Amino acid sequence: MSTQTGTQRGLRRWTIGDAARRSAVSAKMIRHYESIGLMPAADRSLSNYRLYRDEDIHRLRFIHRARKLGFAIPRIATLLALWDDPARPSAEVKALAAGHVAELQARIAELQSMVRTLEHLGRHCHGDARPDCPILDELGGERDV
Repeated sequence: MSTQTGTQRGLRRWTIGDAARRSAVSAKMIRHYESIGLMPAADRSLSNYRLYRDEDIHRLRFIHRARKLGFAIPRIATLLALWDDPARPSAEVKALAAGHVAELQARIAELQSMVRTLEHLGRHCHGDARPDCPILDELGGERDV
């Protein structure tokens, strides 16, 4: 059940719990995003509860989607600034996304290298009652991979 509050100038206001449910961002993260400036300070009720507008929830969804795509907070701040600017050049947004893709591809290559290394070590580990283990030797720096 929604706890939509009264309206101010005809705008709906939502509590932090409702904003969290509607945006898929936890209340703790909403407060964090406010504290670091990704979200504007929420309006407050007479009881000092945070109140969020539909626009705030839309912004939280934007942040949530950007986080799901792996963007770091500083990049999300840049994306939000571009999103807020109707005169933005889309080339900036495209370049930012392309840079992020390149970073993701580099991380994927690094992870694939880790998998290959661990698979190799696993193939050379007897996995029996003997104490010698190439996995532990490699982690301990006693063996070159």
